Amino acid sequence: MGSGGRMDCCGQCVKYSMFVANFVIFIGGAIVFGLGVWTLVDKNFINELLGTNLFSGAVYVLIATSALVCLLSFFGCMGAAKEYKCMLLTYFILVFLIFVTMLIGGILGYVFREKVSQTMGDEMRSSMSLYGSRRAITQAWDTTQERLKCCGVKSYSDWRGEIPRSCCQRTLDGYKPCNENPSPENIYINGCLEITSSYIRDNAAIIGGSGIAVAVLLVFGMIFSCSLFRMIE
Repeated sequence: MGSGGRMDCCGQCVKYSMFVANFVIFIGGAIVFGLGVWTLVDKNFINELLGTNLFSGAVYVLIATSALVCLLSFFGCMGAAKEYKCMLLTYFILVFLIFVTMLIGGILGYVFREKVSQTMGDEMRSSMSLYGSRRAITQAWDTTQERLKCCGVKSYSDWRGEIPRSCCQRTLDGYKPCNENPSPENIYINGCLEITSSYIRDNAAIIGGSGIAVAVLLVFGMIFSCSLFRMIE
């Protein structure tokens, strides 16, 4: 079944190096998985304003593949411990496929940073006309404006007099009155486009960078599994 005999000192070194590599890969996969889930949950309120599924798609890819990486790292440790060539070969093939997937997902998440302002500006302007009539759009705008302390696309004047209450500054017991006489003392004066774009770009960089980092770690897993495969008789 492809199991090998005893290995020399060099072979044992490669074997234990593979254990260490897979442990690091497991930690990296778990971190990316946690970051991906946190991103989807925490950033869910602006999905309606993004105007593209590229970011969420990249995050879903990284979540799925990072979960597989965690399982596969255990599989790699078992292959090294039992010295099964077939298990090591299977591990190498699966790691290679996941490496390509995570690399693509990481790059997509990182590249998305540059598309944010282009897509969000148009989508936010078009969605303003649906505020109040579509629940998802209304909730997205209200939550975005309240959490990021912004109003409108470029400024509160984008609402053309019909300023939502979510643009008004919060107090301990409610909102400051800002609809009739908006001023820096009672309304969020910064537009949401720049703040939201920066918000998404920063998180896309974290998610994309983490995915690429784990993809690089997978290279070491492939190298050690290939070396161990060749050493097993």
